[in-house]
Amino acid sequence: MSLPHLSVVVPAYNEEARIRPSLERLAEYYAAQPYPWDVAIVSDGSKDSTNRLVEEFVASHPNFKLVAYSPNRGKGYAVRKGMLEATGDLVLFCDADLATPQEETEKLLKHMQEGADVAIGSRPLKDSNLEIRQPWYREMLGRAFNKAVQTLAIKGIDDTQCGFKMFTRKASQDIFKRCTLDGFSFDFEALMIARDLGYRIDEVPIRWSHQEGSKVVLLRDGPRMLRDLVKLRLRGKKARLGKE
Repeated sequence: MSLPHLSVVVPAYNEEARIRPSLERLAEYYAAQPYPWDVAIVSDGSKDSTNRLVEEFVASHPNFKLVAYSPNRGKGYAVRKGMLEATGDLVLFCDADLATPQEETEKLLKHMQEGADVAIGSRPLKDSNLEIRQPWYREMLGRAFNKAVQTLAIKGIDDTQCGFKMFTRKASQDIFKRCTLDGFSFDFEALMIARDLGYRIDEVPIRWSHQEGSKVVLLRDGPRMLRDLVKLRLRGKKARLGKE
C-alpha cells in the first residue's frame, strides 16, 4: 500500500525574524520521513523580508514553495488559500513559529490512519506537555474563550485555536470551501463546519511551547472573535453549509 502524501501549509505574516530557522527545521524533519511531502509557505501580504527569505530557501529546496499575495488579508484567508490549493492526501497546517514541534505530526498521522477525518493538537488535554506556558493572562483568557466556544458552538472540543491541525484532503476541500472568515476566528469556523458535515474530529495531546511574537492582540482580536462566534451560531447549520 502506498504511503499517503502529506501537504503542509504554513501561514506567514512578517516572519523575517524566524522564518529561515523554521524552514530549515521543516526540511530537516520531513526529509527523514518515509512518506512523500511538500510544504507551502503562504505569505499573507508580508511587508518585511519574509518573501525574499522564503524565495531564497525554495531555490534550493524543491519540496517547498512560496504562495504570496498582497495586501494582507488575515490568517484565516491565508490558511484557507493554502488548504484549498494543497494536493496531498493529508493536509496539515501549522504556525510559522513551530510552537508545536514538527515531531508531533506523527501523533496526528496515527489518528488519521485510525479513521479520523480531522486531527487537532490540543493543549489542555491531560497528556499534553506545555514546555513553556503562555503568560497567565493569555492562558486565562484563552480558557474563558474556549468555554464560550463550547457553550455556543462546538461542545466537547477543549482547544479550537491551536495552530496544528490535520485534515484528509476530502475533508479539507469540503470544509474550507465553505469557510468565510479571514481573521483568527477561522479555526472554530472550520471545526464548526466539520462538525456540521459529520466529520470525525480527534483531539490529540501534544507538546507545545509558547513563542513570543504572537500576531493576536487580545484587546483588539478577542471581541472580534466573540462577535464572529455569535454570528456563526446565529447563522445556523444550513447557512454555514451554504444551503440557504
